[in-house]
Amino acid sequence: MVIRKKVLVTGAAGFIGARLSGQLLAAGAEVVGLDNLNDYYDPQLKRDRMQTQAVGEGFTHLQLDIADRGAMEKLFSDHSFDAVVNLAAQAGVRYSLKNPHSYVDSNIVGFVNLLEGCRHSGVKHFVYASSSSVYGANTNMPFSVHDNVDHPVSLYAASKKANELMAHAYSHLYGLPTTGLRFFTVYGPWGRPDMAPFLFTKAILEGRAIDVFNNGDMERDFTYIDDIVEGVCRVIEKQPEANPDWSGQNPDPATSYCPYRVYNIGNNNKEKLLYFIELIEEALGKKAIKNFMPMQPGDVRATYANVDDLVRDFAYKPATSLRHGVQQFVAWFRDYYHL
Repeated sequence: MVIRKKVLVTGAAGFIGARLSGQLLAAGAEVVGLDNLNDYYDPQLKRDRMQTQAVGEGFTHLQLDIADRGAMEKLFSDHSFDAVVNLAAQAGVRYSLKNPHSYVDSNIVGFVNLLEGCRHSGVKHFVYASSSSVYGANTNMPFSVHDNVDHPVSLYAASKKANELMAHAYSHLYGLPTTGLRFFTVYGPWGRPDMAPFLFTKAILEGRAIDVFNNGDMERDFTYIDDIVEGVCRVIEKQPEANPDWSGQNPDPATSYCPYRVYNIGNNNKEKLLYFIELIEEALGKKAIKNFMPMQPGDVRATYANVDDLVRDFAYKPATSLRHGVQQFVAWFRDYYHL
């Protein structure tokens, strides 16, 4: 894939953002990577991601906060972007119970600032990260973008659903092509320290117990980082179009009469959490001490992505096996931390 565009990637020091920036650079794009390098987790890990993955002559890092309205106005005044990929967000379901205001600042205020920048500067495609969390109380499996998602069970999920609604408003009002991507449990090398692979691997190596919620009765559609990034790259290259068959009498939540689309990017294969732990144990050659816990507030028992639309529109379906992905993550973890 060759991408001859100037692309703004927000959250460029993040787990997905750094890998995406490197992939875009390799495809020939010019990338402006924006990240405020906050201390939600170790900023050094973020810097190391960029230094090792976002490598190329066409990369520029700007340490800015998308919630800073003045800085965002100047950014879009100084640059002319063909596409914007918003991966900057306050992530994590459980943290939203502790610090809800950070989700409003990054995921709502920051998102509006980016939409405004796009519409005033003529950006041709705004792509943004949504989340499988938006499915909330929905139990219709596998999760389909054509189902309504009006019952979030965490503030994080609500903020991501709000992003989809805000994007639609700008697609309607200003004709801004917007594509939302609902990521499903992304994992792999350079992952976030607050996510299960990181927490489990670190605890097992240190001989500490791991917390297994809902007494282990959890299932996730684990999606490998490279599969996510490949999907995003393909989406960037194709602007959404209006659905000529869309009807207000029978509205399709995934499409619209304006240039707006929503897609799932998942492995289309739910796996039991206990099997995931077994694979980490296998890769480490060491058994976990399990501390079985009740379900946490804001969490859901299972996620499972229907990716039919992704396959139809982009001829692409994530396919990395969980065993291979876990082995890659554990190898990276041991190398990075010299364990």
